[in-house]
Amino acid sequence: MRSTGVIAMCVSVLLTVAVSETQYSDFHLAGDYLLGGLFSLHTETMSSPHLSHSAVPTCQAYKLKIASYSHLRAMRFAVEQINNSSTLLPGVSLGYEMVDVCYFTNSIHPILYFLANEHSVVQLQNNYTHYKPRVLAVIGPDSSQAAVMVAHVLSLFFIPQISYRATTNELNDRERFPSAFRAISSMEQQIVAMVLLLKEFQWNWINVLYSDDDYGRQNLKLLWARATGICVAMQDVIPVPRSSELLPLELQGKIKAIVSKVIHSTANVVIVLSLEMTLPFFFQEVVRQNVTDLVWIAAEAWAIEPTLYNITDLWRVGTILGVAAKEFSIPGFDDFRVSLAKDDNGQASDQTTCNQACDQCLGAARDADQTMRAQGERTDFSVYSSVYIVAHALHRLLGCNTTGCHKRMVYPWQLVPEVKRVDFSLLDKRINFREKGNTPNSFEIIQWKWDQPNHPFQKIASYSTKNQKLLFTTQNISWHTPNNMVPISVCSQECEYGQRRKPISVSSCCFKCIDCEAGTFLNNKANPYNCQPCPAHQWSSARSQECYPRLVKYLEWQERTSVVLLLFSALGLIATLVISVTFAIHSQTPVVKSAGGRMCFLMLVSLIIGFLNVPMYIGIPTEFKCVCRQTVFSLCFTVCISCITVRSFQIISIFKMAARLPKAYSYWTKYNGQYIFITVILALKVAIIVTNIIINPPAPVLVDLKDDPSLVVLQCNKSYKLALLMNSSLDTCLSILCFYFSYMGKELPKNYNEAKYITLCMTCYSVSGIAIFLVMSVYSAVLVTICDAMGVVINLLGISMGYFGPKCYLIFFHPERNTAAYFQTAIQSYTMRQD
Repeated sequence: MRSTGVIAMCVSVLLTVAVSETQYSDFHLAGDYLLGGLFSLHTETMSSPHLSHSAVPTCQAYKLKIASYSHLRAMRFAVEQINNSSTLLPGVSLGYEMVDVCYFTNSIHPILYFLANEHSVVQLQNNYTHYKPRVLAVIGPDSSQAAVMVAHVLSLFFIPQISYRATTNELNDRERFPSAFRAISSMEQQIVAMVLLLKEFQWNWINVLYSDDDYGRQNLKLLWARATGICVAMQDVIPVPRSSELLPLELQGKIKAIVSKVIHSTANVVIVLSLEMTLPFFFQEVVRQNVTDLVWIAAEAWAIEPTLYNITDLWRVGTILGVAAKEFSIPGFDDFRVSLAKDDNGQASDQTTCNQACDQCLGAARDADQTMRAQGERTDFSVYSSVYIVAHALHRLLGCNTTGCHKRMVYPWQLVPEVKRVDFSLLDKRINFREKGNTPNSFEIIQWKWDQPNHPFQKIASYSTKNQKLLFTTQNISWHTPNNMVPISVCSQECEYGQRRKPISVSSCCFKCIDCEAGTFLNNKANPYNCQPCPAHQWSSARSQECYPRLVKYLEWQERTSVVLLLFSALGLIATLVISVTFAIHSQTPVVKSAGGRMCFLMLVSLIIGFLNVPMYIGIPTEFKCVCRQTVFSLCFTVCISCITVRSFQIISIFKMAARLPKAYSYWTKYNGQYIFITVILALKVAIIVTNIIINPPAPVLVDLKDDPSLVVLQCNKSYKLALLMNSSLDTCLSILCFYFSYMGKELPKNYNEAKYITLCMTCYSVSGIAIFLVMSVYSAVLVTICDAMGVVINLLGISMGYFGPKCYLIFFHPERNTAAYFQTAIQSYTMRQD
């Protein structure tokens, strides 16, 4: 394997200078293959970055991090288990070199130490394929910033690095860090778990605080990429100290200002995306300023930090929830963690320095044993499984079986492919790597319990990285609110059903609720800010979230009104047929001739067609039915009323006009004026009907009902009233002429005086027309169609029974009046009266 250019050569030169003649590891164990361990045992740094073996301070000179000491013991525990195993690496012993990186301020020098050979130097070479560094693989470090720093160097030499706590997404970049792996889920999964927690309790109005480092900024970026529907009331950055010494006054002032902003914020939930070393002073200030009744959501870095839990009066700040690594139980580890290490002769070590066994540090560890047990073996399991990952990879590389392994020289780059392929079960947990080098370890949602010091971090939900769902394991969550109600943290309460949001600020979470009007609906998922109109065939009431199909109304066959209309239409048709037969039989009689003669049959045929057209008003309107409604009756009725008009005019002409205007009367008789008149009227009527069809096409349309939006009327014309007016205009003029002629002929002989019959017919027409227009002015439902059909039947019956009925009465019951002599006598009597 060749080095990666100038960078690797520069590193190798640096190594030669930095690690020569330096005994660096704090804890070590000899073995066939060495593992390197990087742990943040102490949070204070020395004035010199080099920790030479001859000048290593005692444990009391450091501020010991008990949690990290537990991680170190987990690595030792795993190595001892593997070395004692007869199935994993049989006959092969693992050793370790563990170094305190003092959080992340001392990360480079331990790496240089691990990269050095047994002579503590790295010679400049063009090809490092057969170069053997001090360690075969590196476990750690814990912080994301330190892990990335270390990965930059180790990836150049293709040395496997397994970080047990770094969640940064930078390690997912396989091109930059081909040998970097992680025994914990990524930072992105932590953020997903947080967002799911917010949505579970419907908190969409939050404060966000993040540390001024890579960890805080990366988490913030991921939060905004995932937090759809969540708004920020206040966002600020927590300053990061150079070390864990007291903060400078300037940074203290910034933290005080941040806490003041939290107090004045309207949000009741605070997300803190920060490493643990930044937060002690922050939470002390929170307690000092008496911040209470808030929900705090902790990032994984400080979710189970005992030093924060032990801050005085921290319980008053409210409810603290956090995203933590899943808890596992490692059998025998609790006792091993506080046991005294043995030297090579089996005797207890009595060294007083932190180098080598560092048994004097056990006193502090034992004092904090209860605290470590309360934290649970979360990160300890990640360290423990990291060692096993390397062991299983080495087991495959050495071709081990049940009897032994083929010991040989192993170079770190040979181990990387085997690490990628590991797939084994450890304590009922499947360990393998995904595409980006992450093991599928899950997170948990924990709650800080102030009344349970032996179990301060209680699990309330599990998070599955595979399904990205939260599964709550308990409903017994202790809230800081009265009656243990779930706290509310929203800018605006959710709108009720059928209410749209009207923004009242830049934030989408702040709005007021406006009712959707009738005929509109709110699709809350697609657009909660606008009410959408219902489709034409649907309806909705006010504050609806969906539209409903409208009930289509029309005059149906089974309705009582339809039955009555059909019954009278059938009776009228039968009566008209009887009249037609009667008139045909008595066509040469004076009564038939005085009624109009041959014109009577034209009228009777029109009446028959009109009665046959009545069913067109019933049932589902079709285009054919609509054409029939708009043309047939109008044309038939015009034929009838024009015949009546011309007949009335002829009678008046015979008795009054013939004597006064003989020449005009002779022309009328000679050229069959009555038929010319009827033809002209019919031509005019056809023109009106064609114009009406062009202007108002007779096709089925759906018409809304203002009074009842759930109904829609299926009728033949949207402008029904206009179409009816146009068709009726000529008929109205003819009816007026009929009235006039009938009035003029009221003194004619009784046999020819048809004023009262014509008046009856025209009265039926006028009343029905006025009634239809009144109904259409007030209503627009099926009642209009009913009135129109009733008007048709009444008008047809009016002419059939009102005009032809009396004639049939004379034919059947007074045949003596149906003689030429009788009619001649009546004419003579009229002439004598006029003289």
